[in-house]
Amino acid sequence: MQTVRIILADDHILLRSGLKMLLESRPGLKVVGEASDGLEALHIMEATPADIIVLDLSMPNMDGMECIREIKSRGLAIRAIVLSMHEDENYVREVMQAGAMGFVQKGAVDTELFEAINCVRQGKRFLSPNHLQCLLTSLLTDSHGQEPADDPYVVLSTREREVLKLLARGHSISDAAAMLTLSVKTVDTYKTRMMEKLGFSKRTELVSYALKHGLLANEAERRVR
Repeated sequence: MQTVRIILADDHILLRSGLKMLLESRPGLKVVGEASDGLEALHIMEATPADIIVLDLSMPNMDGMECIREIKSRGLAIRAIVLSMHEDENYVREVMQAGAMGFVQKGAVDTELFEAINCVRQGKRFLSPNHLQCLLTSLLTDSHGQEPADDPYVVLSTREREVLKLLARGHSISDAAAMLTLSVKTVDTYKTRMMEKLGFSKRTELVSYALKHGLLANEAERRVR
């Protein structure tokens, strides 16, 4: 059987070490590179032949989502499997639409990662049962019209929604970047896309929109307490 060459990208070195040991305990799997952020991962992918990259979403300098988009835009012949703590259907949907071939929850790495690699190396997509359930629930919710399709908030990615809330609460882009563990450039990109989708040009419009849709409710409750 041909060896599957794998690159690991996660800013936690202990997690990378554990993943490397886990993967290389199986015959036919070889870790050929390790990166602590998306930019470093791209450099490794361009210099080192590999079949699959296993990466986290939350990384400094360039997060996993942007890295996946760059892989696609640069035409790199490598397939991405995302490891994440999130089960939210918006994360799953956005990741798969960005170009990932697999999505594995970190808590199930020991039981699902090998299955994901096997599927992805064959050109198939992989989602864990939990993620499939989330997506099915989301589709059923949409089909019953519980979330208006004409509301531009629906088309925002999870990260764009997070940036919206932070900026509406008065945080600067640099503050938001620190709170989300992202680069300032990445947060600024999310802000630009989010403003375009909502059709806004001023920050005051964001605040009004957030208040109107109850996005600052939790913040207001904390202040009252």
